[in-house]
Amino acid sequence: MKTTVMVALMVSVTILIPWGVMADPAAHAEASLRYGCSAQVFEAFERERIPAFTEASGINVVAYICSSGEAVNRLKTCDSDIASSALKWTYPPREHGYMKIVFAIDPLAVIVNAQCPVIDISEDQLERIFSRAISNWRELGGPDQPIWLIVPGNNTAAYVNFQRQVMRRSDIVYNLMTYTSTQVVDAVERFPWSISFITQGAVSEKAGVKTMTINGLGTKEKNYPYHQEFSFIARGRPVGAAKAFIDFAFSAKGIDMIKSRGMTPVLPRK
Repeated sequence: MKTTVMVALMVSVTILIPWGVMADPAAHAEASLRYGCSAQVFEAFERERIPAFTEASGINVVAYICSSGEAVNRLKTCDSDIASSALKWTYPPREHGYMKIVFAIDPLAVIVNAQCPVIDISEDQLERIFSRAISNWRELGGPDQPIWLIVPGNNTAAYVNFQRQVMRRSDIVYNLMTYTSTQVVDAVERFPWSISFITQGAVSEKAGVKTMTINGLGTKEKNYPYHQEFSFIARGRPVGAAKAFIDFAFSAKGIDMIKSRGMTPVLPRK
């Protein structure tokens, strides 16, 4: 169900980002990698890691930031050499020659504007908020203010994962839908009585936004109920620049970056 039409908050909707200067131009003059990157994965991990990888390897990465589904589609159409996804299941399937490599688990955080005094809700209350059964902060112990519902685009992994885990696949109601998943952070920062959801790695340094606890549990606690799976997707077994890119994520430096962002690394099977 919808209460308003989709609104994009930024003029630039998708971002094509060329990164870094090659560390050793003579040795790596032809080394480059086209990367279809989930917006959530980018904000939680790749914004910091890609420049570090380029500096260490001399491989230039051109990252196209988009939804998980679009990232995988770009891989299918050969517009990217590798993709990342925040969907637990990702197509195209393995039997078609594609490989999925899980590298991290990240909490799916519920966020509110920093001025909101309500800091904890239950799983049931969260579901009722996004079905409009609860529509005022007063019903949650807060002030008499309407709850402004902001959601990421319905083709994003954040939306799909929230609908599956929180709403049990029932309809999500909203006032504002952003184009990319990570735009919800800026939107919540702008609207005083708003609520939304996004990977926790995208909100850790935003002063105007805070993360709610669910059933008294924060995103870093063991039994926090909502999580997303971050994966690389490759056509067949990765080789060359794609292999170097993935291997760097599982290196000591890559693992440290994953942990520093509050995510749990998933080590490859041996």
